Amino acid sequence: MSLLTTAALFVLTAVAEIAGCYLPYLWLKGRAAVWVLVPAAAALALFVWLLTLQPSAAGRVYAAYGGVYVAVALLWLWLVEGIRPSMWDVTGSAVALLGMLIIVLGTRS
Repeated sequence: MSLLTTAALFVLTAVAEIAGCYLPYLWLKGRAAVWVLVPAAAALALFVWLLTLQPSAAGRVYAAYGGVYVAVALLWLWLVEGIRPSMWDVTGSAVALLGMLIIVLGTRS
């Protein structure tokens, strides 16, 4: 699997996981109706299925995915919640993505 395909799958996986957790959060905070739990469950099922498409061992996939998750969560913060990430957020995300690259590229050699 190419690095671009791996990264794209990780981004889609992160969006599915964040949406699947954000919708119940909205419901629990009283900002959404109970019906949002249905698409939330579907998003979490999609999240799990997308993780299975990665060819590496599950533990390695979860570790590498974590870096992408951090970056996508900060994009979500900005685009969905309207809060611009700080310099510290961006720096931490860059460190997490570097860790992800080390894991992914190290297993390809």
